[in-house]
Amino acid sequence: MSESYDQHAIDFLFKFLVIGSAGSGKSCLLHQFIESKFKDGSQHTIGVEFGSKIVNVGGRSVKLQIWDTAGQERFRSVTRSYYRGAAGALLVYDIANRESFNALGNWLSDARTLASPNIVILLVGNKRDLDAEREVTFLEASRFAQENELMFLETSAKTGENVEEAFLKCSKTILAKIETGELDPERIGSGIQYGDTSSRRLHRESSRRQPDCMCRM
Repeated sequence: MSESYDQHAIDFLFKFLVIGSAGSGKSCLLHQFIESKFKDGSQHTIGVEFGSKIVNVGGRSVKLQIWDTAGQERFRSVTRSYYRGAAGALLVYDIANRESFNALGNWLSDARTLASPNIVILLVGNKRDLDAEREVTFLEASRFAQENELMFLETSAKTGENVEEAFLKCSKTILAKIETGELDPERIGSGIQYGDTSSRRLHRESSRRQPDCMCRM
């Protein structure tokens, strides 16, 4: 989707993270999402990479500002500083690499400790195209997601399978939490910003109307 949108057409900006072990395909996922093509011969991310894309989420125009963090331990202290105030995260592992799955607990702990306390996290089993070399079953990963209250999808950055769906699914959940009042874009560190003044005004008017309706019930 084109980045040539007028800023005033954007309803919200969401800060996103892509986290997980080195080699799990995080940069390739981001590249596939933004460019709609596979990033062949990708090298390990050094520090942090950034990408952004405007998507339609439930009729709202949302700009995702995505930080792709290095998975290597030596960059951990650098990448942790980017966690602060993230609204959503894709927690990525490689279905053909058991070690990347075993490390998920540490990544999840970092995200929930350092980012927004209400961060929405989607577990991503990447490299679905390597199904014949699978080391982590769908059921096992699904159980991990359920136990840790995460959403879950398997993707392939190579074929594009479920890549856009992963970002949209996470975004829809964030938007739903904004609409129910669970997430407040005006709270510092929420990872959410209004795209323009009109969307802020509409949100405030909606918030004011809700208590009035409840009083009349």
